[in-house]
Amino acid sequence: MEYIRSKKYESKELMAKIMGPNPLKLLEELMADCRIPAGSYVMDLGSGQGLTSAFLAKEYDMRVCAADLWSEPEDNRRFFAEMGLGEAQIEAVKADATALPFEPERFDAVVSVDSYHYFGRDPAFLDEKILPFVKPGGHVYIAVPGMKKDCHDNLPEVLLRSWRPEDLDTIHDANWWRRILEPCRGAELLYVREMEGNEELWADWLRQDNPYAEGDRRAMEHGGGAYMNFVAFALRKREA
Repeated sequence: MEYIRSKKYESKELMAKIMGPNPLKLLEELMADCRIPAGSYVMDLGSGQGLTSAFLAKEYDMRVCAADLWSEPEDNRRFFAEMGLGEAQIEAVKADATALPFEPERFDAVVSVDSYHYFGRDPAFLDEKILPFVKPGGHVYIAVPGMKKDCHDNLPEVLLRSWRPEDLDTIHDANWWRRILEPCRGAELLYVREMEGNEELWADWLRQDNPYAEGDRRAMEHGGGAYMNFVAFALRKREA
C-alpha cells in the first residue's frame, strides 16, 4: 500500500511521538475502506500522545475524542493547538478503556490503533466495555500487532531477544482474533484480516532514537519480522 496521507507527517518532531511501528500508516490502511462518514464524532481509544487523533481530525475531517490512560490531556491539548486544531474539533480525555467515563451512545465510531491488544482480549470486552458508548449502526475499527501464525506453545528464540513470553501473550494471529470477536452479540463482524505494511511500519519505528525501539531491534534485526504482522478488524453495532 502507498501511504500517501501519512507521508505528510514524517518530520523528525512528529515521528518522535510514535511509540511503536508507525501508527499513522496503520491508521491510514485501517481507514482505506472506512465506512465512517466525515464529520462523525469518533473516540480514538488508546490515543497516546495524540498523533493518531490529530491525523483523524485533519485527514478525515472527524470530530475526535483522544482517550488515553497514560498520556496527560494538557500535553495533548498543546499538541493539538500546535497542529492547528481547535477544541470544537478535538478534545483530550484521560480514560481507562475498562471503565470509560462517557455517557451511553455518545460516539458515532471508535477507532483504536496499537492498543486494543492490551485490554481487549476477553471475548466479552466489546459488548461490555466499548459498544455501550457507540450509537446503533456505528462502527469500531481496530488495528493491533499480530503474528502470522500463533506460536505461543513454542516461542522462537529470536522473539525472546526483545520480548518476554508475557509480552508476546498479547500478540496473536488473525484466526485467534476472529475467535475472540465472533461471540460478540452487539455488533456484526465485518472482517478480520492481516494488514499489508509489516516491514515498512517496523522500519519506521526501528529508525527512531528511542530506548523501546532499541530493545525491539534485537529481535527484528535477527529475523523476528518473519513471525510478525498486523491484524485489522472492523465491526458495526447492531440497530436496536
